[in-house]
Amino acid sequence: MKPGGKKPKIRRMDEMERHILLRAQRNAYLFLVAALALWSFYESWQVYARQTRLNLLPCLLLTAAVLIQSASQLALTRNAVKDDEDSCETGQLAKLAALGCAVACGAAAIIAAVVLLCVRT
Repeated sequence: MKPGGKKPKIRRMDEMERHILLRAQRNAYLFLVAALALWSFYESWQVYARQTRLNLLPCLLLTAAVLIQSASQLALTRNAVKDDEDSCETGQLAKLAALGCAVACGAAAIIAAVVLLCVRT
């Protein structure tokens, strides 16, 4: 006899379960983006209207979520059509360049905000 008993069987998801999981993940991602966007706008309004201190957390989380989703989508699309001769995926280089520019702009904004916060205090 085995000391651990029966091992649980890992079964593969069928197409319907995968579809349900993908829709649930999409809904969760959309909720995350909407909540972070609203929180970012609220924080910006607080800084403008009440002259409070700037909270960069929602902006950073929103930027990171969108950049990770975009990079993952580009990488998965590229890997999916890598060996397919019928697929003519145009614009991949342009999308990667735009994503690189977005990352550079986000990093510049973060650095500028940190410098301005340090100078302000």
